[in-house]
Amino acid sequence: MNFQKEISLGPYPRGFHIISSEIVNELPVLTGLVHVFIKHTSASLTINENADPDVREDFESHFNLMVSEDGNYFKHTIEGPDDMTSHIKSSLLGSSVSFPIKNGIPQLGVWQGIYLCEHRNKASKRKIVITVIGN
Repeated sequence: MNFQKEISLGPYPRGFHIISSEIVNELPVLTGLVHVFIKHTSASLTINENADPDVREDFESHFNLMVSEDGNYFKHTIEGPDDMTSHIKSSLLGSSVSFPIKNGIPQLGVWQGIYLCEHRNKASKRKIVITVIGN
C-alpha cells in the first residue's frame, strides 16, 4: 500500500525548526520508506540533532556566513537581499529527506529530528508532500 498527503506548515521565522511531530502525526501505520518533499525553492529539509537547540542556531550562523546577504554580486534579488541566498542555501541542503518506518513508527536515531530550514526573512506557509511506500 502507498500513501501520499500534502500538508502546510508555518509560517516559521527564519532559522532551523524541528518539524518531526508535524510529519509523524500524518504517517499511516505502514512499514516501508517515508519521503518528505518541500515544494519551495527558498526553504529546505534535513535530518539532524533534535535535542540541543544550539545545533539549530549554529546551523543558521554557519549558513549565514557561508552564503552572506552582504555580497553585492547576486543578480537575483528582486524579493530582497535574502532572495538568491535562500535559493543557494536550499540547494545546498536539499528539498527532501527519507527515512524508514516500521508499523507507523519512524526509525530515526534517538538524537535525530526532521528540520524545516527556513531561509527567508519573511516566509509564508510551506507546502510539504509526504509519501510512504510500504505495506
